[in-house]
Amino acid sequence: MKELTIVSGKGGAGKTSVAASFAALARDKAIADCDVDAADLHLVMEPTIKHREPFSGGSKAEIDLKICSSCGLCRTLCRFDAIDKDYKIDDFACEGCGVCADNCPEKAALLIPRQAGELFVSDTRNGPMVHARLIPGEENSGKLVSLVRSRAREIAENEKLGLVLIDGSPGIGCPVIASVTGVSLLLIVTEPTLSGLHDLDRIASLAGHFGIPSAVCVNKFDINIEMTESIEKYCAGKKLPIVGRIPYDTLVTKAQIAGVSVVEYSGGAAALEVSRVWKKTNYMLETC
Repeated sequence: MKELTIVSGKGGAGKTSVAASFAALARDKAIADCDVDAADLHLVMEPTIKHREPFSGGSKAEIDLKICSSCGLCRTLCRFDAIDKDYKIDDFACEGCGVCADNCPEKAALLIPRQAGELFVSDTRNGPMVHARLIPGEENSGKLVSLVRSRAREIAENEKLGLVLIDGSPGIGCPVIASVTGVSLLLIVTEPTLSGLHDLDRIASLAGHFGIPSAVCVNKFDINIEMTESIEKYCAGKKLPIVGRIPYDTLVTKAQIAGVSVVEYSGGAAALEVSRVWKKTNYMLETC
């Protein structure tokens, strides 16, 4: 079983649009939307939820006021000032470190698991999909990403599917690391701007650190040919294969409005190039 993760180094470069098209083009795959902080692959996949479960990213403190002796030790030890004078916990300030629970002489302070999001297993027109939603402001998105990937692998193994297609998180932080570690191939979608080149360098360095085979696709390449050439020169220096140049195409936006991928919506320039990018990427998957 192969795992392909599509990343971009930043949001808005087009990775989810490419992932949605790959989901329509690939056969025998499970889909994983690992952008749990701002999931949007479901908007073009029309998932029918079969299973849902709460996700606990950590714990928050609670104080049982019936037991509390108001000794003040917890307030003294709490470095986040999360306990007020009435010994009530400020959920926004509490980091769940547990120092109050560990040191309370009356055992009145407890750590209670709190729901931080929700995980879904769904059916789509393009195959099974695992996706999730992190509650705004909650933490441990990397843990939730790992859970999404794990469930997608389970589905692929149980249904004897040959590919797990992962829409990764943007950036280079913990959720991205959870999205890319151990995958067969990383496809980096970039755009021809200075920030696009900068973010490409960051994600390529991350992939190099973990020894992950990578390829690059330049989205909307024709909005700045000079910058596209600079990106390709950078990739040549880093020995990163370029698997395609996707042109700017208003049909991509129309497809998004219609709630489908561009390859399902049209046979326009962008759709044709995305199909070629998939063929090249799939060949690399088969040979890596």
